[in-house]
Amino acid sequence: MNTDGLIVVDKPAGMTSHDVVARIRRLAKTRRVGHGGTLDPMATGVLIIGVNRATRLLTYVIGASKSYAATIRLGESTVTDDAEGEIVSSSSAGHIGNIEVSEVLATMRGEIDQVPSAVSAIKIKGVRSYKRVRDGEEVEIPARRITIAKLDVLDIRRGDATIDVDIDVTCSSGTYIRAIARDLGAALGVGGHLTALRRTAVGDMTLDVAATLDELEERAPDVVSLPMAEAARRAFPQRTASWDETRVLRHGGPLPAAGIDGPYAVFDPDGLLLAIVSERGGKAKAEIVLAPA
Repeated sequence: MNTDGLIVVDKPAGMTSHDVVARIRRLAKTRRVGHGGTLDPMATGVLIIGVNRATRLLTYVIGASKSYAATIRLGESTVTDDAEGEIVSSSSAGHIGNIEVSEVLATMRGEIDQVPSAVSAIKIKGVRSYKRVRDGEEVEIPARRITIAKLDVLDIRRGDATIDVDIDVTCSSGTYIRAIARDLGAALGVGGHLTALRRTAVGDMTLDVAATLDELEERAPDVVSLPMAEAARRAFPQRTASWDETRVLRHGGPLPAAGIDGPYAVFDPDGLLLAIVSERGGKAKAEIVLAPA
């Protein structure tokens, strides 16, 4: 039974990321469980869970690029910028053309400054932004530099006064898809919010290796889908150490630099994961050692 590794969960709607962690703790029979990047309760799709020693990989998973399929509704704004919040304004979007929608979305590609949604978990002076909003405060969150590598329109559907826009997004960590919906609606002058969100990938970990919670329940407690070595091969560039280098690295010592952009994973000649390293000063130094000394 694999007890250390990552699980790619296909999160259902209606659960928080913490709910999923609690469920996995019960199934895997261990307290050492964490997640690599929060999904809102209404969202579905890829949620990376680390079990036991693999929780140390989650720092890197959180920073990986993310891909989403989402639906934006134009013509309605909500307090949360998604379908979870009450509608605060409505304006007919019937006059908005498809080309206008595509042209505004095109301006959001690349490196941009994005203001996160006010109803978010970002802390302002030690207090979560969503709590301040719920307490009636006006919240101003500073813009953050993000990268949207891909933002394609998949479909546009028209209702009586609203327009639903299906999009495919690949973006850097820290991007708010809700904010894309809000900003598109604001730019078009009709308001907008997110009605559906499905995360399709975190880095190279995609829905094709994801398991539902029901599927994990059936195979518990052997719930790990990506053992440590396989998880590292999906998440990082790789290097194989010699046996002499393996002995050094097992004790936390540095290796000669190999010219690999880090962080990257180092394996012994038998394929055992040794460490995650980064190169600086002509040396490859361990950030975390994962093999026993």
